[in-house]
Amino acid sequence: MGKVFARYYDAFMKPVEDKFITSWRKELLTHARGKVLEIGAGTGINFRHYQHCDKVIALEPNTYMIEKAEEKGKQASVPITIIEGRAEKLPFANEQFDTVVVTLVLCSVDNPTQAVAEMKRVLKPSGRILIIEHVKMQQPLFAILQNMITPLWKRLCDGCHLNRNTEQTVKDAGFEIISMISHLSSFAVTIIAKKS
Repeated sequence: MGKVFARYYDAFMKPVEDKFITSWRKELLTHARGKVLEIGAGTGINFRHYQHCDKVIALEPNTYMIEKAEEKGKQASVPITIIEGRAEKLPFANEQFDTVVVTLVLCSVDNPTQAVAEMKRVLKPSGRILIIEHVKMQQPLFAILQNMITPLWKRLCDGCHLNRNTEQTVKDAGFEIISMISHLSSFAVTIIAKKS
């Protein structure tokens, strides 16, 4: 599944990227500063939006996605290093990064609680985490539909869950949310948070 998903990911996402997500990425990543860790870099779709940071270490578990990301990394305006790895076990010492970026990733990691705890561990005390995620919707009927669709959706979309509560996961890990913007009737959120 990983190779097929990587091959068609950009084309599959292009309509929603063009209409919505690109503008969210562009705005959120203006807050990326210093040494940045991007978790789940995918095909490198965020790379062109990094403008104000010193360098980016991009982590991605899918080797086929890494191949696509390397091309985008060459065109970025800041130095980008791509390494293979998983969010639940980050290969870094404590308090190494000024900013951690995670966009459309917490929906598909095996253990989002552990992944966010790892992000907190590698973030400097003054650092921030920047998140874009689709989440369980607040409207009860839509939330029920998300619960119903998720088992099939996970199989089709490389483990993606439509119904996770990312806001609560972030808070439970010990982050203080500085800013949260809801998009598309609460289907997606952008979050900026710091260690509390």
